[in-house]
Amino acid sequence: MKLEEIGLIGVFDSGYGGLTVLKELKKKLPEYDYLYLGDNARTPYGTRSFELVYEFTLQAVQELFDQGCSLVILACNTASAKALRSIQMNDLPQLAPNKRVLGVIRPSAEIIGHLSTTKHVGILATPGTVKSGSYTLELAKFFPEVKVTEHACPMWVPLIENNEQDSESGCEFIKHDLEEILKKDAKIDTIVLGCTHYPLVHSYLKSIAPDSVNIISQGKIVADSLADYLKRHPEIEEKCSKKKSIQFLTTENPTFFDENASLFYGEKVQAKHISLGK
Repeated sequence: MKLEEIGLIGVFDSGYGGLTVLKELKKKLPEYDYLYLGDNARTPYGTRSFELVYEFTLQAVQELFDQGCSLVILACNTASAKALRSIQMNDLPQLAPNKRVLGVIRPSAEIIGHLSTTKHVGILATPGTVKSGSYTLELAKFFPEVKVTEHACPMWVPLIENNEQDSESGCEFIKHDLEEILKKDAKIDTIVLGCTHYPLVHSYLKSIAPDSVNIISQGKIVADSLADYLKRHPEIEEKCSKKKSIQFLTTENPTFFDENASLFYGEKVQAKHISLGK
């Protein structure tokens, strides 16, 4: 069987965060075959330029296609914000017209308006995602009546990657950012965690947020959206192989990746090393 005929579902992230999405995909759609790629050697993406994030993301998408993926999920808000549209419109028609690349921002935007009673929504995300304004733009398409407030949390990814989110200083950073976004708009009743790392601080945020504020993680939203997408696009679904396999790739040391990945994925993993952009 040729690689392009394998039909894996690729899941890409700049680091570990996308594993929280993969975990929900596996739970919702366990029959499919998945290939995860973490660009841990070049993380974080959130503070990088649009041009560099696009370049890195395109390299990852090409690699996942070469590895046999027929569908790729950019399980990274920064990559979705800075690279997805360009890849879909400019690269995919020449690169692989019969394959698809999807992101995580649009699925969230499609339902957020239904979850808010006050129609005031907050987005906590990386500086790159906030600077792109992607959530505000996408939400305006589906819920023009919703007021969106975005707030950048530059310290959250490094804290989580270093497993320091539960430390005293880590909790202070997280609490400060939550307080800041609520200061910007006191009517916010729904906050979306616009980074796939952030589910690891979901419980703490819920414990310190006002009872009137609902904190939403993206994993289940993306999984439900993919299930719906595959139903609506049988021509793509038919290409997806179904042997319940999961493989992991990282641009970092695989032993180091394996040691940290279980924190996000909830199970032990065994990754292989791969190089991008060489």
